[in-house]
Amino acid sequence: MTKGYLMLQTGEVFSGDWLGAMQDTTGELVFNTSMTGYQEMMTDPSYAGQILTFCYPMIGNYGINLQDVESNHIAVSAVIMNDTCEEPSHYQSVATLSEKLEQAGVSGLTNVDTRALVAIIRKHKTVRARIVSQQSSITTMSFWKQESTQELVKTVAVPEYEEFGTGDLHIVLLDFGYKKSILNELLEAECKVTIVPFFTPFEEIVLLAPDGVLISNGPGDPKDLGAYFPTVKKLSETYPTLGICLGHQLLALAHGGKTKKMPYGHRGGNHPVKDLATGKVTITSQNHGYEVIEDSIPNEAFQLTFRNVNDNSVEGMKHTTLPILSVQFHPEAHPGPSDAAYIFQDFLHQVVTRREQACQGVHS
Repeated sequence: MTKGYLMLQTGEVFSGDWLGAMQDTTGELVFNTSMTGYQEMMTDPSYAGQILTFCYPMIGNYGINLQDVESNHIAVSAVIMNDTCEEPSHYQSVATLSEKLEQAGVSGLTNVDTRALVAIIRKHKTVRARIVSQQSSITTMSFWKQESTQELVKTVAVPEYEEFGTGDLHIVLLDFGYKKSILNELLEAECKVTIVPFFTPFEEIVLLAPDGVLISNGPGDPKDLGAYFPTVKKLSETYPTLGICLGHQLLALAHGGKTKKMPYGHRGGNHPVKDLATGKVTITSQNHGYEVIEDSIPNEAFQLTFRNVNDNSVEGMKHTTLPILSVQFHPEAHPGPSDAAYIFQDFLHQVVTRREQACQGVHS
């Protein structure tokens, strides 16, 4: 196998063997602690612009199938792993991991000491890195170039309207890089779903006559999407709204809150989150590098609903008078536990209630 190198902006260099496209790639270096779900992770649009390190020691042992995809393309910039299985064992497998990476034109390194790599990420917190075929001492800004959040979102969001389902409830999904599992949850609840690009004006969404709005997950720094805060605010003040991950952060920012970069984020399938109303702890799937600053949330408008048990970060909030819900974790999971799937039922309950109230107002 051909040797490759992972160069960190902090100076460390890791060697490994090339997988996939074998092309130099730059991105933010992150890690995920999940034991399974590598296919869902690689196709999760929230990973756009990032080099994903798998903590689990063997990746690819059940191959690549046609079902477990969260988008139509591999979204990560590159992947790093300790050991790659080239002889997967699963009846649904149609390709190996390395074959899929090569087909998608995505680079990877295997036989890397991922335990030491994760320790370095935790030490330095935010780390940019580059996979190269030859070691270099180049440290110019162009070498570590970083795509803007707008550019990242454009690469993963739909370019035009897409419609799914024929249900009675009509949900508009404002797309900043949605996961297909979110769409599937709405379709299984017998909703009609219209996916619209993140740049769609409020007035155009009104013409679609939605019963509710879901603001999706996506990549990048939420503060860089300020141009869309007014639309998010108007939508949430007009329709029952659910924000997931980036959508949660955008709702907070649109209503006057603030966000900040986390030391190394939450990425994995076993993050404990406490429901502040019941005291119950739910194990959740998460993938984010930013968080809402608790002290910035306007108390008169929002109340916290969930808190992370490990670091006390904000994991959810709801509006005190309007039907607005948001969660930092992924209730649709994939990969990870589906313990929090009831969030979709809570949202749709608000949608139905608001529509019934509107009908009663018309008849009275």
